[in-house]
Amino acid sequence: MSDMSKAMPTAESVEKMLSAELAQADVILATAQPILRHLLANDEHTLFSDQVIARIRGMMLHLARQLLLGLARDAGIEDCDTYVQEREERLAVELLEDTAFLGHAHALTIEAQLADRLQQRSGIDPVLSPLLQELTASEDQDLAAAAMRCVAAQARFMQNQRRMELPLQELPAELFHTATRLLRTHAGDHAQVAKQLCDRLRDEYDESDRRIGQATRLLMAMGPKARRALAVDHAGLSLFATALSMASEQERDVVILSLGENQCARLALSLRAAGLGQSAVEEQFLYLHPEITLPDGFDAVRAERAAALLAAAASEAAN
Repeated sequence: MSDMSKAMPTAESVEKMLSAELAQADVILATAQPILRHLLANDEHTLFSDQVIARIRGMMLHLARQLLLGLARDAGIEDCDTYVQEREERLAVELLEDTAFLGHAHALTIEAQLADRLQQRSGIDPVLSPLLQELTASEDQDLAAAAMRCVAAQARFMQNQRRMELPLQELPAELFHTATRLLRTHAGDHAQVAKQLCDRLRDEYDESDRRIGQATRLLMAMGPKARRALAVDHAGLSLFATALSMASEQERDVVILSLGENQCARLALSLRAAGLGQSAVEEQFLYLHPEITLPDGFDAVRAERAAALLAAAASEAAN
């Protein structure tokens, strides 16, 4: 997309170019997970020389520890630490072999890295953005409380990422159920205890309490004013990504990955599908990809056409 400014200034030519770059970006995303899986499974690779690899592996080990420690305690095992240490690596590997788990962990890692980068480069606080600061001081007590919960959840997320941790309760519902199912396959002689533990964990689980659930509820409570969150410098990366996901009708993890390298066409189309005009899209690129110039004629791509291009790419990738 670095050469986008040379495109013909017509809607048709811009759409054709963006579609081609979107297809290329999909290939990059499709090959990323097998490469990550190979690196994570290769003991000879220097895992901790690469922050992304280290964080993903750390998160899977942390999930495995949480599950196994709960099983050991409920089963009355005397030496819980040894029990967990002997089994955590194998369970973590199975989690990593699940494509959905790997993709989610990758997106979380990229999100935290981008948040840190935006703070260093542009002074955008990864936790307390101007919009959240404003909302926490709102006279609407419910809105202020919702904003405070978002701030607390984001602070925990950044801290967890630095520790390479992923709390079980922060998993999306589909991955939460996958994790508990995998625990039961590792229960050995404690199958009944594992079943009871997983049943209890499911009863206690509430997807809406997750960080993303908190952000979604806050944006919905803002009503039409939620559009203000479509400015990364004002909303902060986390709330911006959630708002862009909702406005462009894409999965949030896909939106997060679109903020990274080699995904600029997807990001431009996502912002356009969310209803932003060319000047607003260019402003977001100044923060996220200052080296990229949008093509002449980008404003001729209508929001509904941008949404259609994204939907078509998602459908093709699914098949």
